[in-house]
Amino acid sequence: MNSLAPSLARIFCAALVLTSLLSACSAPPGAGDGEPPRDIEADHLVPSTPENLSWGWYPLDKQPVLTVESGETVRIETLTHAGTTQSEEPVAYLTAFGVPREEILPDVIDFWRSREGREREGRSGHVITGPIYVEGAEPGDVLEVQILELEVRVPWGINNTGPTSGVFADAYPGARPDDPPLDIAPGTRHLIRTGETEGQAVAFFSAGIQVPLAPFMGILAVAPADPVVGEPGVTVPGVQASRPPGPFGGNLDVKDLVAGTRLLLPVFHAGALFYTGDPHSAQGDGEVSGTAIEQSLTGVFRFVVHKGESIPGPRAESDTHYLLMGIDLDLDRAMRNATRAVVEFLVEEKDLTPAEALSLASIAVDFRVAEVVDLTQVVVGHIPKSLFLTP
Repeated sequence: MNSLAPSLARIFCAALVLTSLLSACSAPPGAGDGEPPRDIEADHLVPSTPENLSWGWYPLDKQPVLTVESGETVRIETLTHAGTTQSEEPVAYLTAFGVPREEILPDVIDFWRSREGREREGRSGHVITGPIYVEGAEPGDVLEVQILELEVRVPWGINNTGPTSGVFADAYPGARPDDPPLDIAPGTRHLIRTGETEGQAVAFFSAGIQVPLAPFMGILAVAPADPVVGEPGVTVPGVQASRPPGPFGGNLDVKDLVAGTRLLLPVFHAGALFYTGDPHSAQGDGEVSGTAIEQSLTGVFRFVVHKGESIPGPRAESDTHYLLMGIDLDLDRAMRNATRAVVEFLVEEKDLTPAEALSLASIAVDFRVAEVVDLTQVVVGHIPKSLFLTP
């Protein structure tokens, strides 16, 4: 058994202690019995004020917005970029879509006004809260992010579509010159109301269609290792754009990372420097139009440092599955990376031989495409915990 296995197994086993508590008070709206989550009393609050936000990247030298001890909880406010970062003033822009003035967060207006002087070169469009410095985290450690609660901040979100958006972009790797154009209106922004019906949190997509809400943060990241020009999303030295995910996590857009799940990230800098943003209230696997329901959220997270551990990239756990991620510019490579990650996990954590692990991966593990529209693409191997008679 690999020497890494006992330590990582301890991470997952320790996380299981919280399972009953999380399922009781942290299920996403619409999960379980349909009851909305109860408010959790967090140790700290990070509001989405301009000084706590970055625009489209993960600064390595930004003063932390908060310093916490391992094991502490933080309530973090996030803003969607949809309706926040366009050139037009937010009130005029959003009320024209039918958003009542009272449903526009003051933080949206404050951030929009703060845009002047915020550099955009080499950066993406996300509005990101952080960084949070976690005491004791050092390069070579693992940061466990327990997602305790996620709630929408306003009763609306936005989804964008267009004939060349998402997987239909001309630059999409699967595009061919003779592909017929998609016959839909260009640059359409869909305002989607959200609320509750019969105790279930839903998006009111149309008069005859309701989509259950399952809020999650598209971006969950630690500060990346020093970004080098030529790496995905790096066109300026030291600036990692927020669009592509990577070993640091980032814009994973893994819809499974709802309340009650846990994410493990490798640490590259002292304090880990945790960032979160790109909040979504619902998304299909793939995020094929390029956007989900982009909707501002508040989340409660617990941060736990695991000293001396080592993982090559993000991995996660729910009550029912281990989630192993493969990330690459090429979807086939991402699939291969996810399969390798599953095999290595089964060898290290479940004491299988590599041949047994690949066999089990082929007959019992589901590989799902989390997102294919953020430059690097993400495939997630879902290993059912029910396969194992012992933890």
